Amino acid sequence: MSQGVEFNRLMLEMRAMQMDAMARAKPVQVEQPAAAAPSFADMLGQAVNKVAANQKVSSEMAAAFEMGQKGVDLTDVMIASQKASVSFEALTQVRNKLVQAYQDIMQMPV
Repeated sequence: MSQGVEFNRLMLEMRAMQMDAMARAKPVQVEQPAAAAPSFADMLGQAVNKVAANQKVSSEMAAAFEMGQKGVDLTDVMIASQKASVSFEALTQVRNKLVQAYQDIMQMPV
């Protein structure tokens, strides 16, 4: 029977703690404005700038390799060239999709 009493006393203490926790005033948190999501134009501009940077790095590495500078390996030049090529192709595909979407919207009946 003492276990039953112990259990009941424990449950009463837990309920009292729960009621005490619920009764406490919750601190008011001042909501800070969420970080503004970048606009589509900003993201597109960043993508164009990154493609341009990849092409610039590729051409600089190719020129350095052609001039025989030390530390510039053919594999690094080829990787940079392929990276620039792939990024340019991806940007071209995005442009094509945007043009197609624009044309589809313009052809919609009003």
